Amino acid sequence: MKYLNAGNSRLPIVFIFTILFFKQIIAQDDHPIIPIWKNGAPGFEQLKNIPEEAKDWWVKNINNPTLTVFFPPKNMANGTAVIICPGGGHSALVYNAEGKDAAAYLNRLGVTAFVLKYRLFREPGSPYTIEHTKQDIFRAIRFIKSEAKLLQIDTAKLGVMGFSAGGELAAWLSYHFNEAHTVQHDHIDSFYARPAFQILIYPGPLAVPNNVPNNAPPTFLLASNGDTCCSESIVQLMMLHRKAKVPVEMHLFQFGSHAFNMGKTSKYITLKNWPDRLADWMNDNGWLHL
Repeated sequence: MKYLNAGNSRLPIVFIFTILFFKQIIAQDDHPIIPIWKNGAPGFEQLKNIPEEAKDWWVKNINNPTLTVFFPPKNMANGTAVIICPGGGHSALVYNAEGKDAAAYLNRLGVTAFVLKYRLFREPGSPYTIEHTKQDIFRAIRFIKSEAKLLQIDTAKLGVMGFSAGGELAAWLSYHFNEAHTVQHDHIDSFYARPAFQILIYPGPLAVPNNVPNNAPPTFLLASNGDTCCSESIVQLMMLHRKAKVPVEMHLFQFGSHAFNMGKTSKYITLKNWPDRLADWMNDNGWLHL
C-alpha cells in the first residue's frame, strides 16, 4: 500500500480502515461492487442510497458511482486491468452489452476489468453536470491505483476503455490527466490519473481535444464508416495522435453503423471479430504478457 503525506499521523489509520473495508467488499461476491467514494459523491451524499433503475439494456438514476470488478481466472491473470465506461449518450448506461460483455472478453485475456457506473448529466431531471461525470472517471482510476495491491493489478498496465459517450470519459482522462477534477481532496486524489493506454470504441465527438499531448497514452481506435455520430471522431483523433507522435492504431470498418457493442449480434464478420483486433494490439504492446 502506498503511503502519501506520511507526516500526517492520521493517514495510517485511514489506510488500515480502507484495507479492511475493501477486503470485506471483495470477499462478498465474485463481482464485487465498490463505491468510489465511501460516503457517496461529494456534495451529493444525501442521494447515495436512492436505488438505480435498470431495464432491458439500460441502467439509469446513478447517484452513487461504483466500480464492478470482474476478475480473470487466477491462473490467467497477467496484472493488466481496464476501466470500462459503457455508452448511452450520458442519459443511460448500456451496462450489459458495453460493460459486462466487454469485461467477460477481457477476462478471457487474463485482464481484470472494472465497469464504471458514472453519473449521467443528460438524464432528464439530472442534478449533475459534465464536471461531475469527469470527477467520476478521474476518481475511478485514482481509487484503483490506491488499491492496486489489494486488487492484484499492475498500475503500469492499467488502461481505460470507452464506448460512445463512455469513450468521451476515457478520452477526458487520457488527454487531460494532469487536471484535478476533485471536490473534497483526500489521499486517493493524490494518485497520478494518467492511464497506461486507452481503447476508444466509436467515441463521441466530445472525446476529441484541441490537441493531443505528446505524453498521452497509446490509443486503440475503432468504428464503422457508416456511423454518422462517431466515425469522424476516430479519424480526427488519429490525425492528432500522428501530429503529436503518440502511438495509435485505428480500425475503420466498411460495414455497420453505431453501437455494435462487442460485435456479438452483428451480421458482419468484421464486426463480430473486432475484439480480436484489440487482443492483437494489446499483445503487441506487451499488456497481455506476465
